[in-house]
Amino acid sequence: MSEIKESIENVQVTRSIVPSLFTLMNLFMGFTAIVYISQNEIFKATIFIFFAAIFDMFDGVMARLIHSTSEFGAELDSLSDVVSFGAAPAYMLYKVHFYQLGDTGVLIAALPALAGAIRLARFNIKLTTHKDKLYFTGLPIPSSALTIISFVIFYYLPENYSAHFKAIASIVVVILTSLAMVSTIKFDNLPRPTIKSIKQRPIVSAMFIVGLIACAVSKGKLVFPLMLFYIVASSVRHVFFWLKELKEPADDIDESEAPEPELYDAE
Repeated sequence: MSEIKESIENVQVTRSIVPSLFTLMNLFMGFTAIVYISQNEIFKATIFIFFAAIFDMFDGVMARLIHSTSEFGAELDSLSDVVSFGAAPAYMLYKVHFYQLGDTGVLIAALPALAGAIRLARFNIKLTTHKDKLYFTGLPIPSSALTIISFVIFYYLPENYSAHFKAIASIVVVILTSLAMVSTIKFDNLPRPTIKSIKQRPIVSAMFIVGLIACAVSKGKLVFPLMLFYIVASSVRHVFFWLKELKEPADDIDESEAPEPELYDAE
């Protein structure tokens, strides 16, 4: 007994367990959402995906706050995100609409989950620091999930729109979010509620605050249009700078010595 007691006393709980618990709660929320979706409780499932997003946000905050960021935490976070923000929203799309298309519907509905997995894998192999980034390459998978669930709750389930509109809109949402995730478009990270962050990106911070107020006033109905604006505006900005680079004179570079471009360039 004394040996067992001594062994227990020697066990040390590392600081990394704190953010990992938040990450596991993210995963649990995602799994619970899938259970509710299977029972056609779409609104309840949406709430659990929303809570998954909250836990996903706080695990990173806690990790940086107590200086316990690690590769293990990053991998666990990605695995949880695939379930909560990839599989759950994709299954929601299948359950509310794409089941009507049989096996083809399974494939189409799965695209956001597949694209999200690629986006997370790309992010992990390119991860060099655990510090906050101003931009992400490719639409973050939580943003994709928010776009999908806000569309389903506020624009698909209500009877205000025709079946034809819902069918077309569902396909557009799937294609748009999937392509955005695997693209090389730079998407702004959420501004932090600090004076330094506001001074660094005043326009982005102001737009974010206005967006939050608009979502609250509209009781969530403006979430989907604002997410579409986020995706489209980031895409337009990307094309603008791409065209600008094409017009600028290229430097004299020996192409034989230049590194080959990678398929997915992430930050």
